[in-house]
Amino acid sequence: MKTPTDSMYTTHLLAEHVHSLSSAPPAVSTRDTALRCILDLVGAAVAGSSLQCSRAARDSAAALFGKGEAAIWMTDRTVMPIAAVIANATAASALDLDDGHRAARGHPGACVVPTVLTLAPFAGVSADDVLSAIVSGYDVGVRVAAAQNAQGIQTRQSGRWAALAAVAAAASLFKVEPPLIAQALSIAGVLAPNQQANGSSGYSRLTGNDVKEGIPWSAATGLMALDLARNGYSGPEDLLDHPGYYDRQRILEGLGQRFEICGTYFKPYACCRYIHPALDRLFDLVKAHELRAADIVSVEVETFGWALKLGNVLSPANLVDIQYSLPYCLAIAAIEGRGALAPISESLLNRRDLTELARQVRITVNPEIDALFPAETLAKVIVETRRHKYVSALDGPSGDPQRPMDWHAVEEKFLRVTRHVLSPSKQEAIIDGVLGVAGGEVDPLLRHLRAPG
Repeated sequence: MKTPTDSMYTTHLLAEHVHSLSSAPPAVSTRDTALRCILDLVGAAVAGSSLQCSRAARDSAAALFGKGEAAIWMTDRTVMPIAAVIANATAASALDLDDGHRAARGHPGACVVPTVLTLAPFAGVSADDVLSAIVSGYDVGVRVAAAQNAQGIQTRQSGRWAALAAVAAAASLFKVEPPLIAQALSIAGVLAPNQQANGSSGYSRLTGNDVKEGIPWSAATGLMALDLARNGYSGPEDLLDHPGYYDRQRILEGLGQRFEICGTYFKPYACCRYIHPALDRLFDLVKAHELRAADIVSVEVETFGWALKLGNVLSPANLVDIQYSLPYCLAIAAIEGRGALAPISESLLNRRDLTELARQVRITVNPEIDALFPAETLAKVIVETRRHKYVSALDGPSGDPQRPMDWHAVEEKFLRVTRHVLSPSKQEAIIDGVLGVAGGEVDPLLRHLRAPG
């Protein structure tokens, strides 16, 4: 028997969902996760703010969109809101330290959190409104991402769906009415960057570039879509209702009862998530057997097939090359240790010792592991030394919901990755600012984001 819901476009149902979330404080479980998402993402943005790609985004966005009152984080510069979102989202995704979601196979936080925190001063909202907007952005973005049909939409990059997440987040923040939200989602779904060339699922083999997953431009596209809708522009409201492209049931399953933000994972290392399980297994072996890099003859990684689709360059030319090279990251882990991966730096480039060890890393696909992807991203590592062979357990990466990073772990990561950018007092002020959001105050956090460290 059909219900009224069956005859409604999915964009309309998502719009009603976003509007409903904007009118009530988030549940305790989603609230706590959202707070971790804020601190984690701000840390990633601070750590990435000094990179050339972040400087380029700041300068270009300011030149293109002009002066305004929106803050570019950790600077004294203010620009138009859309320009600030581009700049802040670029910094957030620059080092691959930003959060992700297994079902989405991508990164909602680098879009949603900069969108909400950049726009919040212009919306006159409460701390609960900020948290609800973040929950809304994650929920819509992840649901749409997880519903993509691989036959119709072949690239898996975050930019494909982050624009819809930005629409949801901003619409929640500004209390936009459902019909306009539905139009904005429809517009954003069409205009979002196609990302067909880039990343592990793209046709280009040159992954060491700053475009990456297109998150900053996608976030900006979402804001433009919302503004267009509010001014009477329209889009194809049925774009999510074609099974060759999207699974409507996956989008609507548990809508309003289960919130996708609770499935967020956090990343202890500044590299692609597909590399993390192998890193954790290597660190397990190093700790258990006191392995030294000088004694390692070879390393074999058994994992899932998508890890082989990364760039995996053995002599990286830039930091993005490192972020997508499993062999080189394992070499860093063995020679330099865990701290060198949070964050990575240019001192790791042009290192003959790292390249030589990376050449000894072999990646193979384990069919049993591959069958579990993307729900699980597992790896087993086998290290051979001059005297022994050591085999790790088969397990997944730390930071997943099954192996969570709690508030204290996220705080420790924040302190570690921002230590070269922020003073200790500034670090503590931002942490206190995020905790203040839990207590009902958002202005102190926004104020600390506006000023250099």
